[in-house]
Amino acid sequence: MSDMTDDSKVSDFIEDKPSLPDACAETVAAVKGVAQAPESALGEEEIERMTNDLIAAMKTVYDPEIPVDIYELGLIYKIDVDDDRNVAIEMTLTAPGCPVAGEMPIWVQNAALTVAGVSDVKVDLVFDPPWDMSRMSEEAQIALNMF
Repeated sequence: MSDMTDDSKVSDFIEDKPSLPDACAETVAAVKGVAQAPESALGEEEIERMTNDLIAAMKTVYDPEIPVDIYELGLIYKIDVDDDRNVAIEMTLTAPGCPVAGEMPIWVQNAALTVAGVSDVKVDLVFDPPWDMSRMSEEAQIALNMF
């Protein structure tokens, strides 16, 4: 970095300045050349509506052994909606040996299918990272008298 001196400032090295080091100039050019992710075919309002409705649907599913919905328990790790309105959900269980392990993903799928506009739902049961009580919302902790 032969262009740097003790008095150099970040503004001395921003793009289109003659003092920009070659390596940095190449990085800036490469970043500018990366295509931006295409915008979703779904409008922002539709994405927000579907997200809120999917969360509400997840809140209708309960672990039969715990009087708290699976969303507040922190069992839903990820919900993705693609441009074709297909929903992919990653969820876990409180324990791998949960007695409803075979049924709960079906309950989640059925709940998500009630949301207006959803085309299809795929639920993946994952155990990494493993669930622990720190994933519960404050609402769930209060419901379970954990304070």
